[in-house]
Amino acid sequence: MSFNKFAYPLALATFFATIISQAAAYDPLDPTGNITIKWDVMSWTPDGYVAVVTMTNFQMFRHITSPGWNLGWVWAKKEVIWSMVGAQANDQGDCSKFKGNIPHCCKRNPTVVDLLPGVPYNQQIANCCKGGVVASWGQDPSAAVSSFQLSVGRAGTSNKTVTLPKNFTLLDPALGYTCSQAKKVSSSVFITADGRRKTQALMTWNVTCTYSQILASRYPTCCVSMSSFYNSTVTPCPTCSCGCQSRNQCVSSDSEIRTVVAMNASTSQQTNVVRCTNHMCPIRVHWHVKLNYKEYWRVKMTITNFNYQKNYTQWTLVAQHPNLNNITQVFSFDYKPLNPYQSTNDTGMFYGLKYYNDVLMESGPDGNVQSELILQKDMNTFTFKQGWAFPRKIYFNGDECMMPPPDAYPYLPNSANSNLIASSTMASFLLLVLLVFW
Repeated sequence: MSFNKFAYPLALATFFATIISQAAAYDPLDPTGNITIKWDVMSWTPDGYVAVVTMTNFQMFRHITSPGWNLGWVWAKKEVIWSMVGAQANDQGDCSKFKGNIPHCCKRNPTVVDLLPGVPYNQQIANCCKGGVVASWGQDPSAAVSSFQLSVGRAGTSNKTVTLPKNFTLLDPALGYTCSQAKKVSSSVFITADGRRKTQALMTWNVTCTYSQILASRYPTCCVSMSSFYNSTVTPCPTCSCGCQSRNQCVSSDSEIRTVVAMNASTSQQTNVVRCTNHMCPIRVHWHVKLNYKEYWRVKMTITNFNYQKNYTQWTLVAQHPNLNNITQVFSFDYKPLNPYQSTNDTGMFYGLKYYNDVLMESGPDGNVQSELILQKDMNTFTFKQGWAFPRKIYFNGDECMMPPPDAYPYLPNSANSNLIASSTMASFLLLVLLVFW
């Protein structure tokens, strides 16, 4: 019996790579988040079928931004796309074998993109034509869907002869998504607008795509800085939070900004133009513990854009902190609690008010958005000691931000705790005196 000494280590490495890839796609703050791609065969044609493809973003706080999604797959046989409504293949491929009626796409591995807003009505279908932008489920479920229709030829013409496409890929526009193989499921059921009739697809299959920040980027894309009223120290983002590989390409002066932006405007490929900082992140989130009241405390959050070339539309910010279970008021932002686990309620999503601050503008005087939170204290757990007042995690647009190390958090001076208690006691005493003598 021969034994290949390289076979076992190689198999072991492959096994662990698979496990790590699957683990990286799991987000503890959104454990069931995914993008589900559903193919519904609606009718048969002489040489294939017509299908409606629906992409639903079930991720609570991660959306697909401009320039939008790219969906690709590999045909199992020699299928072609005769026509499309609501989307288009970005490359027709070689259709020279066809005479007369030329297919929309002859590639064995087509890549499909959404159409832009404003296309003629005869090219549209419901939930299409948004430039590939798809909202997160937690922010706006009605905008978390994108659809298109395609007519497939040289394919099977029955449930038994259709062969499912394989090797699906999804770009958003960055890397990061891993898609499963297509799987047949129960046929989708549709109800007419008047609710009096049900119809169903002739055949349905699903593909599930999950996101991994590790696959999307080698480094984080945002960082967190901190400050407080009880300590004059400002804790900055860690140095090179987002990697310093682009430090030679960052912009440090107004003249450089104008030159680089002008160069980008003259080319088709846009690159990130980030302001030179110690952290080199395009996004910084600052958490400031602002005020302390007897039964409440106040936090100010500021999101700053250091990217001179990009606006962030429909941005989202997710914070994890134990006192978010008793948040009283949020100013200037919309807020939605996220409860991935029934036993805890410590996570919430913040996002901009529509038409007011739902767009985080490019770096500059308007390149920031701010909010203040009022949280009610739980006297059994509340404290300013040991960095308790600062968040456990921060996410921006679905990516986890780099936090400072815990030993760098603004600390509570030894005398501050007794002073805070004394001030609260004095306030209570003065209120009692006023009530007695009133």
